[in-house]
Amino acid sequence: MKQLLTIDDARALYDAGGGGHDFDHVLRVLALAERIACAEGANLDVVRTAALLHDVAEAEDREAHHVIGAQRARSLLAGEPPEFVEAIAHCIEAHRFRHDPQPQTLEAKVLSDADKLDSIGAVGVGRVFAYAGAVGTALWRQTVAEIAGQAGDARRGPKELGEGYTPSHEFVLKLDRIPERLYTDMARAIAAERRQFMREFFARLDREATGEA
Repeated sequence: MKQLLTIDDARALYDAGGGGHDFDHVLRVLALAERIACAEGANLDVVRTAALLHDVAEAEDREAHHVIGAQRARSLLAGEPPEFVEAIAHCIEAHRFRHDPQPQTLEAKVLSDADKLDSIGAVGVGRVFAYAGAVGTALWRQTVAEIAGQAGDARRGPKELGEGYTPSHEFVLKLDRIPERLYTDMARAIAAERRQFMREFFARLDREATGEA
């Protein structure tokens, strides 16, 4: 496999700091992407390079970072075969949740799946509580069942609920739905186990928050 970009090379392109989209996230996505790519027969050169660069523009413009990141990848990889560079750029452009373009290649589907998997399971639980602490939302307000009963409109989110939005809302309205949005068999297998962990965790949270456990 080509060593176009080392981990240290990629790390130097990212701003230091914590949070759900820091370089630790990039490394977790890289590990997942390589695992899924091997299982699905994807091009590892493309997947690995795209994973290392997929959030390179996150600190610059969160909403458009997939587009800006793809442009930056084209510049960084100038001199490589154009079709190879475009394969990487497409992976980066198509990795966002609920944003166009949608993944059209196996490699883009692998990166998209790896990025989504990092938002569920134990890591996903940790990320959502870290975010809640950073923005000052409550740890718990309603049971999962109560939230699900009010969740007819899937567009409900932090902007609509304001301070009423909690990690349990994020689980019901987004995280528990992610497995249905995955493309590859390997990612869906990983997601099934991670989803079960989250369901058990939030069920336990409900019991403890209501004094039942």
